[in-house]
Amino acid sequence: MSIALDSRITHNPKIKGGKPCIAGRRISVQDIVIWHERLGKGIDEIAAEYDLSISDIYIALGFYYMNRKIIDRSIKEDKIFVEALRKNTPSVLQAKLKSLGDSN
Repeated sequence: MSIALDSRITHNPKIKGGKPCIAGRRISVQDIVIWHERLGKGIDEIAAEYDLSISDIYIALGFYYMNRKIIDRSIKEDKIFVEALRKNTPSVLQAKLKSLGDSN
């Protein structure tokens, strides 16, 4: 018995910006990759934390390895976007702390 990756990984422009996701979930392949490959979370840990089957996690990782360049590019683009957002959007907390410091 084999399970086609295409049946468990879906693309919908209205969910997670069209990124490949686990079918029926708002969890992207990219999320799984970051949790497992970058943050070092184990397969069992991810499955328990996000109520996923272990097979879905392996399928997501398999999809990643078959499409590594595309997903790595997406991770890099997201990181650049977040860095730009941080740079261009002042922290409300930092502004408040600064105003408290200036009033002393």
